[in-house]
Order: sequence, then structure tokens, then C-alpha cells
Amino acid sequence: MRWELDWFESRARLTPNAAAIADASTGQEWSFREVNERAKAVAAWLQEKGVEKGDRIALLAPNEISYFDLLFACGKIGAIFVPLNWRLSIAELTFIIQDSEPKLLAFHSKFTKEVTMVWNQASECFQINGSNYQDLITSQKPIQPVDLDEEDPLAMIYTGGTTGKPKGAVLSHRAITWNSISTIASWNLTEKDKTITYLPLFHTGGLNALSVPILMVGGTVVLADDFTPKKAMKHLIRYKCTIILLVPTMHHMLVKSAEFQQTEFMDRKLFLSGGAPCPLDIYEAYQQKGLIFKEGYGLTEAGPNNFFIDPSDADVKRGSVGKPMLFTTIKILGEDGSEAPPGEIGELAIKGKHAFSYYWNNDRATENAWKDGWLHTGDLARQDEEGYFYIVGRKKEMIITGGENVYPLEIEHWLSSHPSIREAAVVGVHDEKWGEAVTAFLVLERDAILSGEEVKEYCRKKLAGYKVPKQIQFIDQMPKTHVGKIDKKQLKELAAKNQNPVS
Repeated sequence: MRWELDWFESRARLTPNAAAIADASTGQEWSFREVNERAKAVAAWLQEKGVEKGDRIALLAPNEISYFDLLFACGKIGAIFVPLNWRLSIAELTFIIQDSEPKLLAFHSKFTKEVTMVWNQASECFQINGSNYQDLITSQKPIQPVDLDEEDPLAMIYTGGTTGKPKGAVLSHRAITWNSISTIASWNLTEKDKTITYLPLFHTGGLNALSVPILMVGGTVVLADDFTPKKAMKHLIRYKCTIILLVPTMHHMLVKSAEFQQTEFMDRKLFLSGGAPCPLDIYEAYQQKGLIFKEGYGLTEAGPNNFFIDPSDADVKRGSVGKPMLFTTIKILGEDGSEAPPGEIGELAIKGKHAFSYYWNNDRATENAWKDGWLHTGDLARQDEEGYFYIVGRKKEMIITGGENVYPLEIEHWLSSHPSIREAAVVGVHDEKWGEAVTAFLVLERDAILSGEEVKEYCRKKLAGYKVPKQIQFIDQMPKTHVGKIDKKQLKELAAKNQNPVS
């Protein structure tokens, strides 16, 4: 094995007694030496079970230390770690199991029922909570050497798209390592940084956005589950977290809570938002508390970290994800494929050593994603004259109404700034006259009363006439995907079902 690939072994040698991982629900903590010893024990056991280089090892579990046991164990023996999304339906889980064909399936007892429905090889699965696993991780058996290269796969994370079947994005040792190196260098992370990971570890945002980079630099990762503002505030204060990544829905819940309003933050904290563009009123809530807030952008196939913005610029450039990180190259492509000038909206393309290798068993999707060495993201963005990038939305979500291009995010940001609106989502629905009708879905704040005409009048204050939603639909809650993003596919289906003729 090329030991330079096993950076966690080196980190455990450099700072063996420093706190690496803590579990907020149990209060347990593990040093870098202890985490590495666990991973080595699991790696040796996997080899005893016949796991060879290239074999897949799946895990179905809530946020807990077994994710790192298996990730680092797979890294030592050349296996491929496949974290499974427990929020998926049985049909979706079954597809991923059949597609990835894992050699072994690890699971937490809370998902025993799901395992029995998707896995019929009882001898080829093992439970990661219980006495047997505790005995396993304390064993002292040696690992058999394996010849590894940086391009060998380390993890396979299935994408959380809302259309079509999930795709397994294969992430090499090179991709995961360089995402961490670039993040550490660009974001100025140090061994003093601590984060709390609420995002699910089956998702690249939970695993690779902050958890792995902070472990690489020698900081501490606190694992948490079951997000509530009250619990989150308690854990942030208890563990003195310095950097926190949440999705916009979590930020909204947090800043609206009494706990957030009443807490005096004595430690310097940086709040990050990812997973989806964040409403601009969230910036205001953090600014009023004297806290630093900024947005990031990424995707399973690239990092997921790609940009950096200095905290002093984040408030001035609200909505910007900043400039490309070190070792990352970005360009915006116009409709003709040429690089778009500042101010023009086009597709975001990425190049860097942190990018994924290919989609598992899906050559066509891989060819569509990679063109001339550039990863085509399918996301629309623009760049201003000073080099700051702004994400406009998904290419597939752009609305063409009456011949005009409409980007839902612009409307959603303005709608979300209304004090009576909790969440807003905008989709285009087929319309015979306009081609597509701009349709807004709104969730109101508790006890708020707002009419569709009042919403349209509010939009006219800021937006061009063709951008004003032609239809307004009020709903009790937004449908969400399994990674917490608003499910616009469901909204389009609901809009088509409830559509009224647009004059």
C-alpha cells in the first residue's frame, strides 16, 4: 500500500491524543489514535471476511462513528465505502443495493426492518451497534498489505436528484483528499476548529464538506442527529463549535427560535449554508446577532467544496458564494459553449483534482457530465465584474414564459423577504398562451394572513411584470427530498393538477 494515501494514519501519529470525534447524544469522545485503531481493526476483520480491493461495503445508519470506522477501514484495504440514504423508499434502497452489489452490508439496529426488506444474505451483514461490533473494533489483528493508487475508488455516494434513478458518484482517494486540502487552505481551517455535523453522513455535505477536512487538519467533529434549534444551541455552546454547516431550512428554524434570540455568543462562530441557495433574510438575522454567515456551493461530483468568500465580503456580496477555492478552476459557459462574460448567466463548469471519477454502471451519464476535462454541473451562475460568483439555479428549472428567461431563485429570494412568508418556491407550469406560467408555492408564518393578490402586488415592487407569478398556491409545508431540498418535481405535479387558465 502507498502509505501516503492513508493520511488518517499520519494524523493519528502526529496528534494521537487530540479529540477527533465526539457524539453529542451520548457524550462519548474518541482521540485520533482511538479512531485509527478502530479503523484498523475493522479493516483486518473485513479482510478476514474475504473483502478485496474494489469490493463495496454498504452502511445503513444514523450519524455515528461507524461512518468513519468504515470509511477509513475501506481506505486502508482498497474497498469502496457506500453510505446508504435511510430516508429513501424501500424501492429506491433496493435499486442502490442491486446497482452497487455490496460484498457486506453494515447496519444500525434501528434499520433492521429495512435491511430485511432489501437484503436477503443474512450471513453477509453485520450490526454496528452491539457487543459483537464492540469486540470487533478492539481486536489487534494485522492488515494484509494492498497496492493502492490515488485514482482507486474510496467512496461511492448516490446522488439525491429528484428525477430519474440515483447515480453512484465514484470518489477516488485523490478526490476526497484534494477536497480536504483545498478546503483547509482556502478556508484557513486549523486544529482549533470544531464543527457539529447535523447533515446526514450518507450525503457528501455531511461527510466531505467539513467532517473529513476538519479531521485532516486535526480538529474535532461532533456528530449529531435529530436537529431541533434547542438541541443545536445546546451542543454549539457545550462543544464550543467554531464552524457550522446547515441547510437553509435548518438556518430558518434556528434564527427564528427563542434559544437563538436569547443566546449571547461568546465564541467566534462561522455559520455556513449549503445544499440550496439561502434566502437573503437569513443574512440579516445573523448580522443582527453579530455572527458571521456565508454561503457555499457544491455537489456530490465536485468536492463538495468549490468556493470561498471572506466573511467581510459575505455581507456586502449577499447571495454570492465567492471566488473559486485554491486548486479549483471555474468557468461559466454560454449557450454556444464559449466562456460567458461577467454579468451573463450560463452553466457552471468545474475543473480540479477534487472532482469525481465516473458514475457507477452509467457510462452515458458520465459522458454527459464530463466534456473536454470539465465537469458540467447543470447549475446556472453568473460572475460579477470583481470575480464573485452567484448561483442562479438549476438549468432544468429555468422558466421560459412569453419568450423571456426567468430564474426562480430571484423570485424566491424576494418572496422570502416578506415578513409573512416562511418558505417560497417557484416553478414553471405548461401554459398554452405563455409556454410556461410562473407559479409560486408559499408556506406562511404561523397565524399570518396573505392573499394571492397581495403577493403579486409585493412582487411588482421589485420584479419585472413577466417575473410576477401568474399563479399563487398556499400550502402547509414544502415537500422535501431526502437531503432536505425543496422537491420541485412534486410541486410541478401539484401545480399542474391545480392549474387554472392564465389570462
